[in-house]
Amino acid sequence: MFSNIMIPVDLAHVDKLGHALKCAADLAGLYGATVTYVGVSAATPSSVAHSPQEFAEKLKAFAETEAGKHGHKATAHAMTSHDPSTDLDPTLLKAVDETGADLVVMASHVPNITDYIWPSNGGTIATHAKVSVLVVRG
Repeated sequence: MFSNIMIPVDLAHVDKLGHALKCAADLAGLYGATVTYVGVSAATPSSVAHSPQEFAEKLKAFAETEAGKHGHKATAHAMTSHDPSTDLDPTLLKAVDETGADLVVMASHVPNITDYIWPSNGGTIATHAKVSVLVVRG
């Protein structure tokens, strides 16, 4: 049913992605799909990496670790944005097309009052992506 599962990852907050990572891995195992780990970084140094190249290397290492842990095929797709905090949604939608994903699995938070003012990333991706989107809480 699915052959390429895209999962956005924030390498600075991997500890909050456990349920989504497991869900993507389980679906990949069920369907024999590849999981594409997508990360978005600025071109400027951050707490995760000093350059886009270093970010891409760290994302690739993360993907390889997840693939080894869960036994699925994995790739990494690093993207650079001028301002990831404001440009994240369009960058992730572009990644769906660039990676050829047919399913997006992404982590979300429990909705709160600010979600009535500013839409969540998961909600925006689910609304605008041309593929199925599974938003995982927890």
